Amino acid sequence: MAGRLLLRACTTTLQLRSGVLAPLHRSMATVRVFVLRRRLVLVSVLVLVFLVISVRRPYARGIPTDEEQATGLERRTLQALKQGKDPYSILKPKHYAGTKEDPHIVPGIGTKRLVGCLCEEDNTAIVWFWLHEGEAQRCPSCGSHYKLVHHELPH
Repeated sequence: MAGRLLLRACTTTLQLRSGVLAPLHRSMATVRVFVLRRRLVLVSVLVLVFLVISVRRPYARGIPTDEEQATGLERRTLQALKQGKDPYSILKPKHYAGTKEDPHIVPGIGTKRLVGCLCEEDNTAIVWFWLHEGEAQRCPSCGSHYKLVHHELPH
């Protein structure tokens, strides 16, 4: 008797909230098995869990944005990009003239870094040289200027 009352309450609740009756038939068999075993406590818990799961709509507020759904490294990257930072060098580097007044900026975590320069667009050989922190330095072949700037690691 108590099981039937519980089923009626569930049926009316489902009809009022979502209008979905198909999942109820699957749960009725489970409820009847438990009623026959006289475990009304488990029946009420199962029915309440079923109601919570079936009535809840996953996208009730709409589809989540990238910022709402991102986690871990992606979330930190998105937050840094919002603040105007580029922690993992994701964005295209700014174009520099390569003169002494406007040298190419090279990020580094130490006091020196090995730099390769393609002096001409169609050149097949790379000119390698060490770039030290401080003043801008010239490429020994073409004369472009490079400057090493200390860069903090994002993690």
